[in-house]
Amino acid sequence: MLKARTSRTRTAVALALGLAIALTGCQTAGPGDTTGSVETVELPPLDSLTPLENPLDYEGPTTAIVGAPSVTPLAEKPQAKLPVTVQSHDRSGDVPVEVTDTSRVLAISLTGTLADIVYNLGLGDQLIGRDATTVFPGSEKLPLVVTGGHDIEAESVLGLEPSVIFTDLSVGGIDFVNVMRNAGVPVIVVKRSVDPASSAEATEQLAAGLGVPDAATELNQKVADAITAKEKEVARLIPTDEAKRPRVAFLYVRGGAGIYYLFGEGSGVDTLLKSIGVIDVAEEAGWKGERPMTDEALVKMDPDIILVMSKGLTSTEGIDGLIEAQPSIALTTAGKKRRIIDINDSMLFASAGRTPDVIDALARAIYAPDSL
Repeated sequence: MLKARTSRTRTAVALALGLAIALTGCQTAGPGDTTGSVETVELPPLDSLTPLENPLDYEGPTTAIVGAPSVTPLAEKPQAKLPVTVQSHDRSGDVPVEVTDTSRVLAISLTGTLADIVYNLGLGDQLIGRDATTVFPGSEKLPLVVTGGHDIEAESVLGLEPSVIFTDLSVGGIDFVNVMRNAGVPVIVVKRSVDPASSAEATEQLAAGLGVPDAATELNQKVADAITAKEKEVARLIPTDEAKRPRVAFLYVRGGAGIYYLFGEGSGVDTLLKSIGVIDVAEEAGWKGERPMTDEALVKMDPDIILVMSKGLTSTEGIDGLIEAQPSIALTTAGKKRRIIDINDSMLFASAGRTPDVIDALARAIYAPDSL
């Protein structure tokens, strides 16, 4: 029985690299949830909030709440034109893959990004399984094919009789791809997405593989419009005095594995921080991509706020455990004021269709935390 695995460190970084990126409504499934369920939490509109006079004066932790999706599936289900041949972006180079049937689709990744895109293309009813982070409405009815966050039972997948599989290799890896292809299942490897631009490319590749290329154009425009609208809403919360704009660092944490990464330019987090009008201290320091945190670097950056994922904070048993594991945090302004903001893992690293909602959540947590 093949069970595709990745090392603990590579898995952590793979999750970190999956980042991609109006309406308010309900908080999505919590970070430990694997049911695909959604619990409702009503949020007041952004334009009804009174922002802090000076966000730098605020003390204490905040949990950012991600509301209901701003981007909904395409109103009209696109009709596939098959067969199609598309390029699979394997690590060894591009490989042509022919797709003749899209009635039974499996789209899996460590972040739920690919399934979310298929759902928003209007083809959610063709999905036959899910990964642990897929949370679109109705996904709880799909069988879970990814266990432990990144392990795949190949036999279980074959038992679902998929007609085509999409993956970004963040789960299963190339061993899983080879087993599926040897069994006669077309597998298309999609390039990872870290921001709206790369997520748009992933959408184009998925749509092409599903035989509905024109649907990608419509969905990508819909996403871009939603992001622009949300950024305009957030703008009224941002202090006009730049001296009052918080300095923010994103720290990827997995306490049990001893993993602490700072995310900088090109990581995707930088795009989110720009959208909410804060100062990205990692980018300011010339920090490129995702790299292990050093005490000296963090203290020199001196963030006012440290952003983490909820599971990461839980893995250190809260803020006290985080500071105990990384004493340098206590030397920063964020550490002294315990200004740690955590956000749902699945949402922060979802597709660009969720970016407007993540922007909304972070803006509330930073500029109007008492509204949560």
